[in-house]
Amino acid sequence: MKFYDLFLDFSRKLDELIPRIRVQGDVAEIDAKDLTHKEINDLIRYAVFEHNCNKIRLLNVVGQRYIGTRIFSRNPRKISVEIFGCPGNDLGAFLAGHKIVVHGNAQDGVGNTMDDGEIIVHGRAGDVVAMSMRGGRIMIRDDVGYRTAIHMKEYKEKVPVLIVGGTSQDFLGEYMAGGRVILLGLYSAKHRGRYIGTGMHGGIIYVRGKLEPWQVGREVGILELSSEDFRFLEKHVGDFCKEFGFDADEVLGDKFLKLLPVSKRPYGKVYVY
Repeated sequence: MKFYDLFLDFSRKLDELIPRIRVQGDVAEIDAKDLTHKEINDLIRYAVFEHNCNKIRLLNVVGQRYIGTRIFSRNPRKISVEIFGCPGNDLGAFLAGHKIVVHGNAQDGVGNTMDDGEIIVHGRAGDVVAMSMRGGRIMIRDDVGYRTAIHMKEYKEKVPVLIVGGTSQDFLGEYMAGGRVILLGLYSAKHRGRYIGTGMHGGIIYVRGKLEPWQVGREVGILELSSEDFRFLEKHVGDFCKEFGFDADEVLGDKFLKLLPVSKRPYGKVYVY
């Protein structure tokens, strides 16, 4: 009996897909209707590496996964991908320095293990946004789901940043090992997520507004902001407000909380070695 991979075995060859792309100058427009994720990424690579396109416009995107994951190149050229519709899981996974803008909502795993670049979502996003993200910046205009920024990390000058305009479901920053998360709470009176920072042992979470003690994991403490924190927020919240049309002075004028881990190894006592 032969088993089929529903995502790969039924993908058409590049020659059959060429009519779906229109190139004008350094801009390529791709009609993604009914294309598989492999076919979309094949056409993106064709536009970038065969036509030297720097800007990609994807139309009619409906749930295709892994968009933007295969445009790695040793060439430092940065590619901009605009998506119209709703991309599927793992948008921009392993993204290596490029920019993705979504005009709509996104699903789970935005920026999974992202290395560098920027992802901007003009809508909401699902669970595990920024999972294991290790560089670059993600801006989500509205809310995000569960386990956002789980295992986010940093190394020396590579410090990933996630900015969420709305609020998060439970387990924000779970097992977070580095990076910066900013939760702005622009659309609701209070944050309702629980277990914030559970298992967190690195990085910083900034929360605009109030949190009750029972919402925060026991591995984190709440501190006042320093002048360095305010400078950091002015930069990234300022960029967020400019992108989405908010008044930065008004947003930054409210109180922020700073969540830091209280231990570098919160579960050290339960290990057997």
